Amino acid sequence: MIHSMTAFARQDRKESYGTLVWELRSVNHRYLETFVRLPEDFRHLEGIVRETVATRLNRGKVECLLSVKVASDSAANLGVNFDVAKKIAQLIGELGELLPGAARPSPLDILKWPGVLETPGPDVERMTQDAQGLLKHALDDLVATRAREGDKLREAMRERLVIMEGLAKQVRERLPLMLEAVRTRMLKRFDDLNVNLDETRVEQEMVMLAQRTDVEEELKRLETHLQEVARILTNKDRVPIGRRLDFLMQELNREANTLCSKSLDVEITRAGIELKVSIEQVREQVQNIE
Repeated sequence: MIHSMTAFARQDRKESYGTLVWELRSVNHRYLETFVRLPEDFRHLEGIVRETVATRLNRGKVECLLSVKVASDSAANLGVNFDVAKKIAQLIGELGELLPGAARPSPLDILKWPGVLETPGPDVERMTQDAQGLLKHALDDLVATRAREGDKLREAMRERLVIMEGLAKQVRERLPLMLEAVRTRMLKRFDDLNVNLDETRVEQEMVMLAQRTDVEEELKRLETHLQEVARILTNKDRVPIGRRLDFLMQELNREANTLCSKSLDVEITRAGIELKVSIEQVREQVQNIE
């Protein structure tokens, strides 16, 4: 199963305390690298977030952003810290004994003192649990998106693979004709120059030429690599394949280079160049595969 490394997911959850929002972004990267951005009250979640991401993803640069919007407080949520209020009232009474003529503060004045009016803060523990559950849902979406993108990449690579297989077949069919064409050109040139030929020497030269231009092993390895790529693209296992495909692209490119360097035939050279173009196109797509 092919998964792309490029995806985006967003999940939000509204509760009485407010709203939690997770945004996950992932792009291609050689390894798994997770960046976590959390509000101050949720810093303790960073390690848990990294561990959770690592259980679902194998490669990619992943950015995890948690946004928390606390619900606006209303008058119904207000409370009085009576311990603080009693202490203030006691101090006012003691001051009143020292200053009998001083005006006494009203209850409203006392409520204005810092710490007398209280607004219950959000339940951070509950919000933390909800944030962890919401993260798992966001990761579900991210993985599903990476899978859908992976399906598109697989189809694109299959199209290029069919082209490469066709080019390899063309080279194999052309090989027997290449030496005969070279022999014909060489004999014609000597004939034009009115040169007397030693048939034995000609055959020796042709044997040496055949050895220098023999690409049977390279072609066989190229065909084997193409078969392995096809096998990987049809594999349904949930395992990372990006690095393996990248290695195979390097090997395919090496064999295509050898075909071009040894070729004495225009058609084989052209096929080798087309192979290199297709291999590079697939290699660019492979860079984004997990």
